Amino acid sequence: MREKIENIIYETLKELNEELENEAFENPSLKTKLYGGNDSLDSLALVSFIADLEDKISDEFSKNIVLADEKAMSSKTSPFRNIESLTLYIKDLLEN
Repeated sequence: MREKIENIIYETLKELNEELENEAFENPSLKTKLYGGNDSLDSLALVSFIADLEDKISDEFSKNIVLADEKAMSSKTSPFRNIESLTLYIKDLLEN
């Protein structure tokens, strides 16, 4: 499951990057920063990324999840800090 989630995140990020043309997202890894630093998504791009990602996760796992909810926004460490943290967060949402 984790590998499937990672692949969906990579695919979604690469599709978004066709518009953004950000070098940091050309060859993403688990440590690629998504939000909150240089070479990361701005708030508008993050919203687009989250919406696309929620749709793809729903299609793949037949379960609707909400990534930008109160739990995510109130966490001491954001699930959007890098691909690894987002993968684990999505996995947790799908399992519960």
